[in-house]
Amino acid sequence: MTVKYDPKEIESKWQRYWEEHKTFRVNEDSVRHKYYCLEMFPYPSGRIHMGHVRNYAIGDVIARYKTMRGYNVLHPMGWDAFGLPAENAAIEKGVHPVSWTYNNIAYMKDQLRKMGLSYDWDREIATCDPVYYRWNQWFFLKMHERGLAYRRRSNVNWCVSCETVLANEQVIDGRCWRCSSIVEQKYLDQWFFKITDYAEELLSGCDRLTGWPERVLTMQRNWIGKSIGVEVDFPITDSEKSIRIFTTRPDTLHGATFMSLAPEHPIIEELISGAKKEPEVRSFIERIKHQDRIVRTAADVEKEGIFTGRYAINPVSREKIPIWVANFVLMEYGTGAIMAVPAHDQRDFEFAKKYNLQSRVVIQNHEGTLSEETMSGAYLEEGILVNSGEFNGLDSATAMEKIAEYIESQGIGKRTVNYKIRDWGISRQRYWGTPIPVIYCEKCGVVPVAEKDLPVVLPGDVTFTGKGGSPLLQAGDFISTICPSCGRTARRETDTMDTFVDSSLYFLRYCSPGVDNTPFVKQSASYWMNVDQYIGGIEHAVLHLLYARFFTKVTRDLGLIDVAEPFENLLTQGMVIKDGAKMSKSKGNVVDPDILIGTYGADTARLFSLFASPPEKDLDWSDRGVEGAFRFLSRVYRKVAEMSPYLDPKQNPDASDMASYKIILLDIESELPSDLKRLRKTVHQTIKKVTDDIEVFHFNTAISFIMELVNNIYLIPIEGRTGEKAFLYVMKEALDSLTLLLSPFAPHISEEMWHMLGYEPTIAKAAWPIYCTEISQEEESLIVIQINGKVRSKITVPAGTPEDEIKNKAMSDEKIKGLIGEKAPKKVFVVKEKLVNIVI
Repeated sequence: MTVKYDPKEIESKWQRYWEEHKTFRVNEDSVRHKYYCLEMFPYPSGRIHMGHVRNYAIGDVIARYKTMRGYNVLHPMGWDAFGLPAENAAIEKGVHPVSWTYNNIAYMKDQLRKMGLSYDWDREIATCDPVYYRWNQWFFLKMHERGLAYRRRSNVNWCVSCETVLANEQVIDGRCWRCSSIVEQKYLDQWFFKITDYAEELLSGCDRLTGWPERVLTMQRNWIGKSIGVEVDFPITDSEKSIRIFTTRPDTLHGATFMSLAPEHPIIEELISGAKKEPEVRSFIERIKHQDRIVRTAADVEKEGIFTGRYAINPVSREKIPIWVANFVLMEYGTGAIMAVPAHDQRDFEFAKKYNLQSRVVIQNHEGTLSEETMSGAYLEEGILVNSGEFNGLDSATAMEKIAEYIESQGIGKRTVNYKIRDWGISRQRYWGTPIPVIYCEKCGVVPVAEKDLPVVLPGDVTFTGKGGSPLLQAGDFISTICPSCGRTARRETDTMDTFVDSSLYFLRYCSPGVDNTPFVKQSASYWMNVDQYIGGIEHAVLHLLYARFFTKVTRDLGLIDVAEPFENLLTQGMVIKDGAKMSKSKGNVVDPDILIGTYGADTARLFSLFASPPEKDLDWSDRGVEGAFRFLSRVYRKVAEMSPYLDPKQNPDASDMASYKIILLDIESELPSDLKRLRKTVHQTIKKVTDDIEVFHFNTAISFIMELVNNIYLIPIEGRTGEKAFLYVMKEALDSLTLLLSPFAPHISEEMWHMLGYEPTIAKAAWPIYCTEISQEEESLIVIQINGKVRSKITVPAGTPEDEIKNKAMSDEKIKGLIGEKAPKKVFVVKEKLVNIVI
């Protein structure tokens, strides 16, 4: 009778076992090497999607594999639980964010349990829990003490209709994503973290993150944006003030023929006030301010500007040059003002051409062919200086140094290092976030909340309308408080923190579950940190990953940890694609994991998501692929069920010696029939291949090798051999190894088969199989013979044949002899046990 694979029964059985026995609970163990495996925790939106399934399956394979290799593995999970969707639910559905969030957490946690993930749930966190966000507030106070948290006025996106601040992502074509009203720029008092103090260390640290994808490191380097150059002051005519610019090309200073200011630059008000062009300039600025700032700087967006009617003096050429306002200049970069050099900057070139502004070549190419009249684009390379006064004839590199010296000697500027990165604005005019622990007193000013009074807890009795700014503005009992300095009536800060703060230290909180008198225990953090393997999407390459690195360095400087980087290695998995597009509700191509797992089981879902594509590549969804994964697991299960009555001592007293099969096989190896010898070789080769592939996260090829092993097991007929001890010993080795190799990928079925093979209690704690080098070695090697890099013949040689013998045999091959003829080879290259390349 054929035994049917029933994933529902098997998976629910082993999920109960793991939960009841706390199988994945972990503690510090000084005797064992630690391994910290972490996937980016999810926002509890209500349901997991296939992207989650893939992400968490990748992490679970790594965690289970490392456990079987003897590591003490920390593999936690929690919830990035603050955020705008909870407030939207409150507005649209009348459900309080607390209820909405915790209901979603409960549902999603059940979904993750059904995936069979090896999490230590005793370490679970939710960032919306006051027990957790208390430490966000504590870190804010510590950063404030050090001058790393400060308050200043800042430009924000403001929706007049909704009366609230919008994140950049909520502004679509200059309009509010919710009501389509035109978005305005508004100056508000905002809190910032001084990440710029760590810009250089964040940048130089990229060079030491050798376990991160280069693409992510490049994105971080570009975001930090280090530039070495000079700051130069351009005096404004008829004024005592100057406009400061930053340039990395001081060799082009003589070519600055006009200036361009950001529409938000504060000097503009003084420049245009009472001037003839004031109405025009104000109208232009008002229009540009509504445009998305990222769009404004895009290369393919039309360059727009307006002349202010005012002039500045080029401090090196002493020429009077016009001051313009331009859409492509932002206050967020540099000084918010640029010297425009049309002949040597493409944006300036296009702008000058459009508005018929002067251009001057000051860097000549080595052919001497550049002229303003014939140029079709800016010349961006270095060259020889012309039209540059005393600096004529110098090459660019020399001129940059000489002009920098001149600028400093004249007191009109200085050498400086500039960074594109700006301080992190953390203020959000939202309810569902960590309250900023600050009190405002008319007498004392800004007063931090005392540590003993933390956490500042969000009030529960608030009304959500979507208008009037943050609901906290209407929470009178929350706002009204007492100044801890003078005892007078004061008011609380009603802004909450950016939710990226929540995820900037969560990996440290996992190290010390349940502690309430410190953010984490230093001894525990010293044992577990840093994270050995971090897993998440490339979309977090800059913000989350950069902020987590920043917070880790601040935490180190507070003396709380010893590490400078949070994540030793980073794996960014690809997206899940269906019908040629990323899965999304709007495209109608979503696959519900609940339905998939309900139909085929979690092991099938995991196996398919890991087999269909390398983890760093996008996964193309295939219903046939899912069915194929299910059929494969069914086939494996049938073979173990077929053989277990002969191999499990609990079912068969005659199998009592199976526990010693490894020792027995050593004694009878030479007596085994050829088919069993071949199977043993395949088993040991598969162990080696799967081990090597998991180590480098080639999960798809590892699974492929496991599938090949199953095919080879099925090639050995069972009929008439169940009484043959050698057959049973070899099959026992093969099925044990197969089950162990499969267990990180498909843990439920592997637990069941491990039990069927006579083992207890759990395969999760079993040792990873070890291959024998002698058995796994091929007896013969296939050697490809090339002539001038093209394959011309093939030969086989005994494994381990010396290179000279391989070379001689290749040269003696009849086909090769006929092709070479009398020609003497110039060189013969031998790649051990792979190929011979004859160069003629």
